Amino acid sequence: MLEKKKPSRPAFHGSDIEQIEKYYGIPKENIVKFGANVNPLGLSDAVRTSLAEHLDVITTYPDREYKSLRKVIAAYCKTDINYVVTGNGSTELISLLISQRNAKHALVIGPTYSEYERELSLTGGKISNYYLDESKDFHIDIADLAQALADDVDFLILCNPNNPTSSALTRKELRALVKLCKERSIFVMIDETYVEFAPDMEKITAIPLAQEFDNLMIIRGVSKFFAAPGLRLGYGVTSNQAFLKNLKSHQNPWSLNSLGAYAGELMLQDTDYIRRTRSLILSERERCLDRLKTFRYVKVYPAYGNFILIRLLKEGLTSFDVFEHAIRQGMMIRDCSSFEGLPGEYVRFCIMEPKDNTRLLDCMEELLN
Repeated sequence: MLEKKKPSRPAFHGSDIEQIEKYYGIPKENIVKFGANVNPLGLSDAVRTSLAEHLDVITTYPDREYKSLRKVIAAYCKTDINYVVTGNGSTELISLLISQRNAKHALVIGPTYSEYERELSLTGGKISNYYLDESKDFHIDIADLAQALADDVDFLILCNPNNPTSSALTRKELRALVKLCKERSIFVMIDETYVEFAPDMEKITAIPLAQEFDNLMIIRGVSKFFAAPGLRLGYGVTSNQAFLKNLKSHQNPWSLNSLGAYAGELMLQDTDYIRRTRSLILSERERCLDRLKTFRYVKVYPAYGNFILIRLLKEGLTSFDVFEHAIRQGMMIRDCSSFEGLPGEYVRFCIMEPKDNTRLLDCMEELLN
C-alpha cells in the first residue's frame, strides 16, 4: 500500500535547536527541549565540582586500555571487564561495529534511529527493514520476525527501548531472539541508550546475555541518562573476544579523552544522581501517560524510555501543527514525520521537570481534547 505523501515542511531533529532558533526567531535559551531526550536534571553537581577540581587530567594521556574506567563500567553493568570496550560516544562504537561486521545483509528493526542505516550504507551490503506493528503497540512479535528473517541475513540491529516508539522487549524475549539468531549465524547489535530509564531496568537489559551468547554486542552511552552528550563517552559489551580484538585494532588510540574517562567513572558511581533521575522519570512518565489517556484525539503507547510517543487522531491535524503550536509557546517536541515506518501523524516528547511537563500537556490539550 502506498503511503500518502506528506506536505513539504521543515524537519527538525531533537538536537536542531540552533536551526529552530533561526527559523522561528525564538532565543534558544527560552526553548524547553522536549525533543532531545536528555535527563532534565542536567549534569550531576558532584560530577561538575569534581571535574572543575581535576581539569589537570587533560595534561596527560589517558590509559590506552582505559582499565580503571572499564572496571567501573563492568561493576555498573554487573559484567566481566574483559567484555567491555569504551569509545568516543556510542556513535563511534556503532560505526566500528557495523564497519567490522561488514554485513552482506543487515536487517534493521524500525521505525528507529536513522544513524544505523547511514552507517550500514557505507559498507555496501544489503539493508532491509522490519517495521514494528502499530496495532501491537510497536511491540516485536518474535515469531513473526523469525518468519521475516531472510536466509541471507547475517546482522540484526535493534534499539531497546526503541526510539521513537519507547517500546521494549524483556530479557526473556531478547534471549529467544538472540538464540534464534545464533542458530542462523546472525550477529545482533542492541542499542541500550535508553535502558536506564526503563521502569524495571533489570527486566529489559540484555547485558547478562553477553555471557551466554557470543553473537551479541550491547551499546550504551552517557548522553541521555547522565545528561552529558558533549562528553562523547560510550561503551560496548560483548563476550566475542575475537570480534572485540578486531574492533579495537581498527579503533583510533585514545579515542576517549582524559576528561571523558575521568568523568565517566564519577557518573557511573554517582548513586544519588542515578536514584534521583529514576525517581523523577518514573513518576513523571506515569503522570504524563495518565493525563494523555484523557485526551480525546490521542492514542497513547506504553513507554519504557524517557519519552512518550503519541498518535494524533484529530482529522486534519498534523504532527507539524502540534509541533508549531508547542514551539510558539517555547517548547520543542519532535515531529515524527521524518521517521520511516510511521504511517500517520505522530509526535514524541521526553520527560522534563514537572512544571514543564504540565505546561506542555496544557498546550497539547488545547488541540487534542
